[in-house]
Amino acid sequence: MSMADIWKALGTWIDYFLFQEGWRTILLYQEERPLLFTHLFFWVFLFFVLAGHSLLYSRIAFRNAYLFLASLYFYYKTSGICVLILLFSTVSDFWIAHWIDRSRRLWVRRLGVALSVFINLFTLSFFKYAYFFTETVNQLFGTHFVVFNWFAYWANAALGTHYEVGEILLPVGISFYTFQTISYTVDVYRGHVKPLRNILDFGFYVSFFPQLVAGPIVRASEFVPQIHQPYLLTQQDFGYAMYMICKGLLKKLVFGDYLAILFIDRVFDRPTLFTGFENLMAAFGYSLQVYSDFSGYTDIAIGVARLFGFRLPQNFNYPYKAKNVREFWQRWHMSLSRWLKDYLYIPLGGNRRGSLASLILTLVIALVLFLMARKVWVRIAVVTGLIALGLLYWYRRTRRHIVTNINIMITMLLGGLWHGASWQFVMWGGINGIGLLIYRYWRKISPWETSTHPLVVAWRVWLTFCFITFTRFWFRAPDTQTVDLMFHQIWHQFGWELIPQIVMAHWKFFALWCAGMILHWLPLSWKERLQTMWEEAPLWAHPFLLALVVVVAYQAASAGLQPFIYFQF
Repeated sequence: MSMADIWKALGTWIDYFLFQEGWRTILLYQEERPLLFTHLFFWVFLFFVLAGHSLLYSRIAFRNAYLFLASLYFYYKTSGICVLILLFSTVSDFWIAHWIDRSRRLWVRRLGVALSVFINLFTLSFFKYAYFFTETVNQLFGTHFVVFNWFAYWANAALGTHYEVGEILLPVGISFYTFQTISYTVDVYRGHVKPLRNILDFGFYVSFFPQLVAGPIVRASEFVPQIHQPYLLTQQDFGYAMYMICKGLLKKLVFGDYLAILFIDRVFDRPTLFTGFENLMAAFGYSLQVYSDFSGYTDIAIGVARLFGFRLPQNFNYPYKAKNVREFWQRWHMSLSRWLKDYLYIPLGGNRRGSLASLILTLVIALVLFLMARKVWVRIAVVTGLIALGLLYWYRRTRRHIVTNINIMITMLLGGLWHGASWQFVMWGGINGIGLLIYRYWRKISPWETSTHPLVVAWRVWLTFCFITFTRFWFRAPDTQTVDLMFHQIWHQFGWELIPQIVMAHWKFFALWCAGMILHWLPLSWKERLQTMWEEAPLWAHPFLLALVVVVAYQAASAGLQPFIYFQF
């Protein structure tokens, strides 16, 4: 290409950007193109943010304010006008936390916590669960309520806008930053942290863009102390950041997106066109896909945050190495599991006692099941179950078991609902809860619980992986009818005789799935050695390593980039 061609191309781009409103396409929010870690524009955005950070990092107050503004722009590019919801949550919890801290009366402090929880959960419920609650009420009582967006109505009246009042859009990441702000006010009430004095610092904590829309959920006690620390990025930190970013890109684009495009999405979209074996393998493939997609995002988030000098908590610890369901949930989405334990399970009473909240939630769940049941025997089972729980509770020897089991089930059911506004996700959470309860008693009589024999360990890991994959049918399928169709294919149309042809026809999928699982199950010492080698590599080597990873990852993404799965939560 000659210099004349280069100048001509540059002139065309400048003309488009400046005079044909191309700047709107790039700088303003586009619903069909939200800002993703896998888009080129994000890395351009990150470059400019890092450049500005390099000028301000020594002045901590300016640095925090700058990163807060950059994070707001990132969220605007991701979710448009929903950035106002983020700002509302930030302002309300900032002032409520100060109100809690200043008060010396216990009832006032409790009122402040209750107000914060109410505001946050009401906002989350309105935008995420309005359709779910409306459909449930209509189904239970035969009513015909419709969803009405009051916020859009008020905006149209006040600002002359034209938002659709019959539609409520789900803001990206609202579940994550809502839980983050709730934990902040609760920790201030408990005395675990002091409230931040500067609202810009608090806004930075809530909205820090690497982890804003899909976690990990960062507690104030983990992040707030870092806000006022001077910037420090050692060569090892830089190497670690590059390692995490590259690992996350490979996970997302190669094992996440490519597996979905090759096989998984097609099977889940039309399960009856495939054999039972293909339906089963799509579920196993999805287990690897959802892990690669979500952990890939958090790996990139952790790496990007480290470039700015901040440390985010680990969110995954090789969950498919778990030897039981309990261990799996200690390794999977660890920031959410810890949040549910500390802010839901323990306040409900944990494994020690019952509480009024757990009693009310138990009765509400039983009432909903009773009203939604279409068969008499189900209603009889619900009533019988409640009576049995009541009798067992009053018997001292079984009281603690009943309390613990109820609190575990409530936590898992609400954890399932957190993931999605449908009864399907509640069922998914309930199945995992049942798995936890079964293991809770099985481990007491299992002859293999303490065995370290390699075959026993391998069998326990594989059995746990199979159970988790079984629950994925409800997590991934668009509706329960699809789940039923997939199980029908597995039980009645498995296609044993077609397995060799299927494997040959989809050899890329099977090869990539096997490679992903083998890499996941490799000894931790091997991976730590690779990470150390990467971190200690000379600075000049990192651009070459990054370029190699980018070439490999984006070759797999040639069929199109997929949004991160957990953006919908």
